[in-house]
Amino acid sequence: MSPAPVPSVGARIRRARLERGLGLRALAREVGVSASLVSQIETGKSQPSVSTLYAITTALGISVESLFEVGETAAAASSATVVHALAAFSADPGRRIGPLVTPGERDVLELDSGVVWERLGHVPGTDVDFLLVTYRPGGSSSGSGGLMRHAGTEYGYLTSGELVLTLGFDEKVLHPGDAVSFESTTPHRYRNDGDEPAVGVWFVSSQTVQ
Repeated sequence: MSPAPVPSVGARIRRARLERGLGLRALAREVGVSASLVSQIETGKSQPSVSTLYAITTALGISVESLFEVGETAAAASSATVVHALAAFSADPGRRIGPLVTPGERDVLELDSGVVWERLGHVPGTDVDFLLVTYRPGGSSSGSGGLMRHAGTEYGYLTSGELVLTLGFDEKVLHPGDAVSFESTTPHRYRNDGDEPAVGVWFVSSQTVQ
């Protein structure tokens, strides 16, 4: 795995909770977990599952992408550079926008239930999760086995291993080369029943399809 873990995810969650004037118990009730679990997540003693992370960020009205924002104030301040890059792209569609992110520079979120997210890139001012996702053997997006739902749309492409997707009342087994896309408000869950890691590229936008 890459050597650039994202620090203080729990502290970011705590800051967002306090900014909204929510107590631990109030947030826990909204998310459907215990106050002690929220406390452990905020202090870094426990990591949330994918489903719990989405539930917390939804309750706090923040994006999952914001949890990755380490030192992006300067990047946001350089919006003129971004605008210039967009203008250059319009003039020359062959040009690529955005900085190069090498494997050693990726931000990493180690989540509960055997799931790892690595951020592949970000355009300031957007709420998009562009991720390399790994589900270790036995890993699942929900430790309790429940389905999750959140705002936005989701696109995924599996590069190796096998991943079981439960989408509504349907269950599909994804193999390398398979791609999925759906509205994230549809109840869903991912799990790896195999003996090797399931790895893929995921693109999750917080914008809801109109």
